[in-house]
This record gives sequence, C-alpha cells and structure tokens, in this order.
Amino acid sequence: MKKNELNYKDLKDVCNPNIFNFETTAELDSSNIIYGQDRGIKALKFGLSVDVKGYNLYLEGPSGVGKTMYTKNYLNEISKKQKTPNDWCYIYNFDNPNEPIAVSLPAGQGKEFKDDMDDFIKDVKTDIKRTFENEDFEKEKTLIKQEFEEKRTLLLEKLNKKTMQHGFQIKTAQNGIYMMPVIDGETINEEDFEKLDEAVKKEFEDNSNIVQQQIFEAITEIKAIEKASDKKLQEWQSNIALLTINVHISTIKTKYKKNKKIIKFLENIKKDILKNIPAFLEEDKKNNQQQLVRQEPPKPWNNYKVNLFIDNSEVEGAPVIMDSNYSYHNIFGRLEYENQYGALKTDYTMIKPRFTS
Repeated sequence: MKKNELNYKDLKDVCNPNIFNFETTAELDSSNIIYGQDRGIKALKFGLSVDVKGYNLYLEGPSGVGKTMYTKNYLNEISKKQKTPNDWCYIYNFDNPNEPIAVSLPAGQGKEFKDDMDDFIKDVKTDIKRTFENEDFEKEKTLIKQEFEEKRTLLLEKLNKKTMQHGFQIKTAQNGIYMMPVIDGETINEEDFEKLDEAVKKEFEDNSNIVQQQIFEAITEIKAIEKASDKKLQEWQSNIALLTINVHISTIKTKYKKNKKIIKFLENIKKDILKNIPAFLEEDKKNNQQQLVRQEPPKPWNNYKVNLFIDNSEVEGAPVIMDSNYSYHNIFGRLEYENQYGALKTDYTMIKPRFTS
C-alpha cells in the first residue's frame, strides 16, 4: 500500500507567478475564452465556414458557459472579412401601385440613389415652374388661346346670321348659348312675347326647333375647336417641359444605366410629370386655413421618392444581427400607417425594417 502513498507535499500544486505577464486578471480579455468547450468551438467554426444557401447553425449548451458571448464576438471578428451586402430600396410601381418594386444596389449606392431622387424632385419642381412663368411661354399661350377665340367668334357670327333668318338672335353667356325672338330688329323679352298674336307666336315656336338644332351644331363645333386648342396647348407644354425634365433625368440615367428597374422607373416618372404639369404649376398654399379642413389631392412627386429600406453604407463587412425577440416584425419589418382625416393611410415609403444589431 505504501507504493501508492502520497506525501502531503504532493497534494498541493504551486504555480510560479513569474510565468504571467500581468498584474491582475482584470487586465485580461476573456471575451474569447471559453473553458472546456474545445470540441464545440471547432464545430462552430466549421459550421460558420459552410457557405451554402439555406444552411443554419444551432447552438445548445448549459446556461452561463459563454456560448452566446463567444459566438457574437467570433462573428464580429470574421464578419469584417466578408463582403458587405447590397442596399435595398423600394420604389413606386406605376403599373401596380399596390406592389412596390424592390431594387438592390451595391452598399452605399442606395443612399446615393435616395439623395439623387430627392434632389431631382426639388430641382424639377423649381425648373418647371420657372420655365412656365417665362414671358415667352405666356405669349405663346396667349396666341394659342387667341386663335381659339377668333375661331369661336367667327362661328358665332355665322350662327347669328343663320338664326336671324328664322327670327332669332343668339346671346352667349357663361353657361352656354341662348336665343331671343327678334321683331322689327329688336329682341323682345318673355312678357312681350306673350302679347303677340297666336299666329306669330306659332311661327316663332316652329322656327325655334330649327334654331335649336343650329345652336346644337355650333356648340358641337365650338367644343371640337376648344378640344383641339387644349390639345395643342398641352402638346406644346409637354414639349417645353420635356426639355427641362430630360436634363435632370439623363444625369440619373447615366449613373444607374446598368439597373433596368431604375431606368424603367425614370421613364415612368417622365411620363407621369407630363400628365401632371398643372400640379407642378400650382402655387404653394402655405398658411391657408382651408387646407386644415379640406383634403388635398396627393402630389405626383410623392411617387418619385425612394424608400431606403436597408442601408449598408456605414457597414464594414457583413452585418451581425442579434435579436432575442423573434417576432414577425423583428425579422421581416413592418408597415406603418398615418391618420389622415380620420382614415388610416399607408404607402411604399412607410415600409420599415426592424433589424436590431
């Protein structure tokens, strides 16, 4: 038995303090130290090295051993060597407004795209208003309207000559054209008309049907001329506006020429501006109390904004995201609403991420 007998000195291990290069353990970084888990650490590193889509890593172990802290610190270390993921933006879908379009851009370009479109909206609003407030534009606009008024006046003169042959003179008012009986070169009112002989009244009534048809034909022709005049003015406005719009859009197109979604988005914006020129020419009605009670129509340029959903411009490498509350919103994001005149309203700009790093 004495063979295995231990001396009391063998029961105590003495450590030589000279092997340590620190004064106290407070100086040590223990964030990457985890005791007795060498096999688990190797498995973790191996699992994180598997770069396969759909591959997940699950950690399990006793509470308090440091697995969460070690994993986070290790991920922060290796993530800096990974490629920074793309930014993601939402833009308006002109074909289907209920389905916004997701656009992916290299890290940092999402923020640039948003800023570019914000500047575009501001510049195009200013330049369109400045263009159409130009004296040359007002002169051309007056000439087009004057041409319509001359044709309208000529038509009414011809109409009056026709109606006078049937004993009626036409008068124009804001609500249309009306006719009045003429006797001895003078128009008579309804009271004097009732005093006429029945035979004369009968003749006027018979002729009134003919005159009404002539007036209807003239009104139809005037509306056609007015429509043609409005179309001519609209086309001329569009051509003028197009010059202004193209200056700004061409710059953005050149910058994002490789992104087909953005190019289509810009083309749709160009068409939308041309359809909504009057909205760009309206004066700002700030401090107008009526706006507090009257719902304003949506402004077209609100659809030109960019919702920067994921911004990785400040991210170095791959982001490490931690969340202890795995709710739907914390994983996929949320859709916000705002109260507008008693009704909840939302749009693509109110789609928000909820990642917590």
